[in-house]
Amino acid sequence: MKIIKRNGSEAEFDRIKIKKAIEGANAATSGQKELTDRQIDYISLVIEDYCRDIGRAMSVEEIQELVETHIILQGAPETAKRYIRYRFTRNLARVANTTDNQILSLIECNNEEVKQENSNKNPTVNSVQRDYMAGEVSKDITRRILLPQDIVDAHEAGIIHFHDADYFAQHMHNCDLVNLEDMLQNGTVISGTMIEKPHSFSTACNIATQIIAQVASNQYGGQSISLTHLAPFVQISREKIRRQVEAEFAEAEIEISEEKLTKIVETRLLDEIKRGVQTIQYQVVTLLTTNGQAPFVTVFMYLNEAKEPGLKRDLALIIEEVLRQRCEGVKNEAGVLVTPAFPKLIYVLEEDNIKEDSPYWYLTELAAKCTAKRMVPDYISEKIMLELKKDKNGEGHCYTCMGCRSFLTPYVDENGKPKYYGRFNQGVVTINLVDVACTARAESKDEKKFWEVLEERLELCHRALQCRHERLEGTLSDAAPILWQYGAIARLPKGKPITELLHGGYSTISLGFAGLWECVYAITGKKLTEKEGEEFGIKVLEALNAACRKWKEAENIDYSLYGTPLESTTYKFAKCLQKRFGKISGVTDKNYITNSYHVHVTEDIDAFSKLALESKFQALSPGGAISYVEVPNMQDNIPAVLNVMKFIYDNIMYAELNTKSDYCQVCGYDGEILIKEDDGKLVWECPNCKNRDQAKMNVARRTCGYIGSQYWNQGRTQEIKERVLHL
Repeated sequence: MKIIKRNGSEAEFDRIKIKKAIEGANAATSGQKELTDRQIDYISLVIEDYCRDIGRAMSVEEIQELVETHIILQGAPETAKRYIRYRFTRNLARVANTTDNQILSLIECNNEEVKQENSNKNPTVNSVQRDYMAGEVSKDITRRILLPQDIVDAHEAGIIHFHDADYFAQHMHNCDLVNLEDMLQNGTVISGTMIEKPHSFSTACNIATQIIAQVASNQYGGQSISLTHLAPFVQISREKIRRQVEAEFAEAEIEISEEKLTKIVETRLLDEIKRGVQTIQYQVVTLLTTNGQAPFVTVFMYLNEAKEPGLKRDLALIIEEVLRQRCEGVKNEAGVLVTPAFPKLIYVLEEDNIKEDSPYWYLTELAAKCTAKRMVPDYISEKIMLELKKDKNGEGHCYTCMGCRSFLTPYVDENGKPKYYGRFNQGVVTINLVDVACTARAESKDEKKFWEVLEERLELCHRALQCRHERLEGTLSDAAPILWQYGAIARLPKGKPITELLHGGYSTISLGFAGLWECVYAITGKKLTEKEGEEFGIKVLEALNAACRKWKEAENIDYSLYGTPLESTTYKFAKCLQKRFGKISGVTDKNYITNSYHVHVTEDIDAFSKLALESKFQALSPGGAISYVEVPNMQDNIPAVLNVMKFIYDNIMYAELNTKSDYCQVCGYDGEILIKEDDGKLVWECPNCKNRDQAKMNVARRTCGYIGSQYWNQGRTQEIKERVLHL
């Protein structure tokens, strides 16, 4: 049985240490001892049983609070005071420097919490350690100086989550849609070097990967690019290749027919497209940005974004090659083809590709095969998105999210034209809806209390979001030239503040929410899948949207509601809830809480019912959300995958299919790596050879909109283990 020490490292539970600590407090008196040896032994045994039953590694602080409680229950108030006084003195010594132990444990790779914080970062690598060390300093400054104390306290207690505090000390934003079209067509500057418009498709792809890396190093969230912005360079390469072929035959004094010439040109062109796409795939996978991971980039594939027929055909060539290469996979260090985490792919379902007789149906079939094998692409329904994303002129638009799920709100520029590329998100603060429900329930059974607590918590989130916004106010364009001066987001002059881009809807700022399922159950006793639960859940999201509208109208800042993709925080929230309210059946009895509005992972529901239900909540999450269905290995049942895709097209804006894609490097097993329990801890194990060495297996799982491949904390691991199939 494990515990988590104050520096984040893991250690074995030791009941004798608890006994000795109580004995020390009990003996530190000149009078009669309050506790007998038998009572002390009893307290230590009760705490040992509690730690074993809770099903997760408890922190030292949690255990010490249990000790205090049980000393008092045994009728020894003076001993409890001495124990508390000792803790307080020790804590004062620690507070004098809040970062040293954390950083040292990072360097020695024994900080369990940080090791499992991000499923796409390897904490043993120097670049990741450097980023985490800087993050610890940033969090310390944020806690002590930059944020009001009540917001810090609420974050620490799991009442809210102030996202990305490890980057808050810097003037950095969250995520964006890169204006790749502007940067390629009009040139850009990278590391002080002028990059002009490329003269071939392969060069455009190479420049795109350099832009991706630079953007990732100057923000902390995800980014998205569109393949449509690369498509014009296919024709440029076609014309260039044609000139080369004509010159070759002319030099050889050989006559060639137009048909033969075109065939040679198209063959060479396809080879260049293959090389260009390979450049994007392999460079994104192998690049390490300044935060120690591959760039978190999404590649958008939307045929109807290319308005000219010829451009659309060229775009289809690129999409086909992207899907083929991703379906193949990339080789791991053992030379075996496995599933990479990035780039994330999004494929738009539209009239030209959704039916068997559609001209681009073949691409949809290829996308289905790729999803069945590699978990991507994910799917956006053009039909539903045009209904949901309407601008002030009443026109619907289809566009990609930023990263995994953060969506911009519709925006029309000063010329009356819609604009999405070159816009961004300022940051996120998430409200823990489960805590709202449990707090209200603890004080009153009246539903009215829930709405009162919700209003109080929303105002807390509002002030925290204002802190995020104010941190960006006045930031000079010089802070990230690739973003603000050279086209990724804007082309502001040097020395100019970015403030104008923070107002008027150009950028968004997100109120996140998590745990709607548990919140609804705590208040109504009904599941989200039941009529009464569904109605209450919709009322909750409507209230959150109303708050965003109120703040937006008052401040001219585009607040937007966001279905938070909790990763490590799902475990933190669960631990905080258990600490504050104990274990409540169906509410706080798991080591995780449910992401955003999702149906609980253990709920028995079919794929189509789940997507139909969640579409109602997704429509109420305009700042971003994604739904998923959990499926078995579907490589031999592509028609079923296609049926789900057709259902997505008709019913929900944005969804994905989750399957498994694993490989054991010890025995070569390529089925599902399983999760087993070992002495109270969940571990990954190959079912074939029983290998448990995580360094010798490749595991890819959908974490929260994107694929994770570096393992997860115990809360998220339990959530993955308990997922039921929907198909």
